[in-house]
Amino acid sequence: MTTVQSPATSATLAAGAGSALEFSLDGAAMLDLAPEIHRQRLVIEGIPAFEITDVAISEYLRGLSDVCDMVLLTTPVTHRSEQFGWAGWIHWETSGAHFYAWEQPRLFFSVDIYTCKAFDPIAAISYTEAYFETSQIVAKEF
Repeated sequence: MTTVQSPATSATLAAGAGSALEFSLDGAAMLDLAPEIHRQRLVIEGIPAFEITDVAISEYLRGLSDVCDMVLLTTPVTHRSEQFGWAGWIHWETSGAHFYAWEQPRLFFSVDIYTCKAFDPIAAISYTEAYFETSQIVAKEF
């Protein structure tokens, strides 16, 4: 059993088969189980100037690969949900990126970049802002 504590939450959870289960909630530090492996995460969200299509997602993800200096393993994959809009993914040698675009209830996008290779988050944010001609953009690095 593991005790989960954060500024707003405290709980005890049972883990199966002798494993330890640990959660970090509300900004609490998470134990780094593999400090020798570089991991970098960046979430970028924004309000685009136009409705985002599968073609725009594919072009954006290819360009993001160049901006972040990543090696492509696959071309971008996209899919449309009539209820939730477009989604896209690209696989890099050192991880990848997911992209989500909404048309309703508003034009909105969210990008989730996860890599095992260092990249410049400011370059990724600037590229995203310019590509989608955003009226508003926010980002958080993890």
